[in-house]
Amino acid sequence: MFETIAALLENKTRRFTPSGPTIGEIGDSARGIRDAFMRRGVPADEPVCLCIEDRPLLLAALLASMAGAPPFILPHAFQPRVLGAAREARHFRWILTDSTVDPPEAAEVIRIEECPPDPGDRPLKPVRTPDRAFAFLFTGGSTGKPRIWSKTPANLFGEAMNLARTFGIRETDLLLSTVPPQHIYGLLGSVLLPFVASAQVLRRTCTFPQEILSALQNEAATVLVGVPIHYRALRSGDLQRFSLRLALSSAAPLDGGDAAFFLEKTGLAITEIYGSTETGGIAIRSYGANHDAWEPFACLDWKILSDRLAVRSDFVSPDLPCDAEGFFTTADRVASTGENRFIFLGRADHIVKVAGKRVDLEEIREKIRRIPGVRDAVVTAVPLTGARQAQIAALVAGDLSIRELRAALRLMDEHYGRPRKIRIVTAIPVLPNGKIDRQQVERLLFAPRLSRT
Repeated sequence: MFETIAALLENKTRRFTPSGPTIGEIGDSARGIRDAFMRRGVPADEPVCLCIEDRPLLLAALLASMAGAPPFILPHAFQPRVLGAAREARHFRWILTDSTVDPPEAAEVIRIEECPPDPGDRPLKPVRTPDRAFAFLFTGGSTGKPRIWSKTPANLFGEAMNLARTFGIRETDLLLSTVPPQHIYGLLGSVLLPFVASAQVLRRTCTFPQEILSALQNEAATVLVGVPIHYRALRSGDLQRFSLRLALSSAAPLDGGDAAFFLEKTGLAITEIYGSTETGGIAIRSYGANHDAWEPFACLDWKILSDRLAVRSDFVSPDLPCDAEGFFTTADRVASTGENRFIFLGRADHIVKVAGKRVDLEEIREKIRRIPGVRDAVVTAVPLTGARQAQIAALVAGDLSIRELRAALRLMDEHYGRPRKIRIVTAIPVLPNGKIDRQQVERLLFAPRLSRT
């Protein structure tokens, strides 16, 4: 792997973005980052928070970490609350940034402009082994609570190389991303993938419909790295194929109507990627015939254990518990359809996907129970479009009115974690053994007089 990366860095005149830095300039930035932390005496194993939105600089930071700079924590956002939560999950003293951030107390900010390379052309040589963590991705909710996942060069660069092989990404491709690069999907699809494939990527993140359409038309992008909410936003008469040859989606299940519209307008079937921050990519499917079934990547092994999907892959975070054979058992319930494919049956735990975010139903329940006037609550999930997407519903025992409860729920930090379907009752129904009567809860929640927020 490192030999491949070294060879890619030798192509110094190749541009990473159409009008942006060359690979040689990115290498210089990586040397500068490495040298800056060495000058400050920061230990090579002490994590540094990375608040960088610029794709070339983010690539430079990861290359620097492989070459002797500290490992980097990548928060999913740069607001003070998120940085504080990330610091609680994994302590850091330093923040490297290309923008203005409000750091947690006692954290020192280093601007990227303060990281020029030292005199003398000290080569950018990888010293961190491929299986040693060099990035920590703060997901804000992979297991229902904020969590930082360790990722190694073998995890991230290996997965990017697999994507390049699977989708045939090549030098002539120009990638357009609607996903910020600090998120795992954006990091893979719009930073590491174009690097390992010697392709180019648009430097900016396009999120608004007209912005995406304009970039597709004027920049002649060939690969769209998007998410379901942006494919929904592209449902307009202005959508055309332009120069696209590939459209990717991840982070949440794709709506069938949005996929059908995109196919009708462009002639391209959107390809979905299934996986998570901690497991890495696992499988793909394209909209069309038999699009409910997922096809695992050829480079990994999979099996079904007690109806749960188990995977063995080089992309799995070292933080995950694997069995003696190297398999990690996920919480996704699946069934084989034959021909090396599977379909989803649901989740085996209380983690559900809402608007592309994973939400811990038990955590939401505890928040509701702390609201004054609430005696007890049961929180469940209502399946929506597909087995891996849900809407939250809550049966609440208390003396509040619906209006009062709605007002209290609005104070929750995560809007996607607020129950969309609510019913207030006198008491939560229980069975003779004291356990919650789930069937009665379901009947109460989905009665015709259900109230909605």
